[in-house]
Amino acid sequence: QVRLVESGGGSVQTGESLTLSCVDTEFPDNYSTSCFKWGRQFPGRAREEIANIDGWHRTTYLGSLEGRFTVSRNNDEKIVYLRMNDLKPEDTAMYYCAEAPGGGCGEYSFWGQGTQVTVSS
Repeated sequence: QVRLVESGGGSVQTGESLTLSCVDTEFPDNYSTSCFKWGRQFPGRAREEIANIDGWHRTTYLGSLEGRFTVSRNNDEKIVYLRMNDLKPEDTAMYYCAEAPGGGCGEYSFWGQGTQVTVSS
């Protein structure tokens, strides 16, 4: 059973927005201390890390995406979001979330299966 489940992907046109969600289906008690990251993978290329959020809601972004993408979390519902605005065809990729449980943003032990985002011009 996959612990992290992403959703919210789809096919949109240039300039539109999407919000991706990542649910930890195990609902651990220490969820609020977990760090999360979003990554994406283009066909034939290695996965790239695009956004992180820690237990204090501090965020970091891949420089080229800062300002268009926003990561947030709802600890009560155990969901992490990635809001993507002004989407471009070059954002077309499979998007993944990952969790480093227990604080410290160390090892990202859990990965979801991904959600596809396709942006057409």
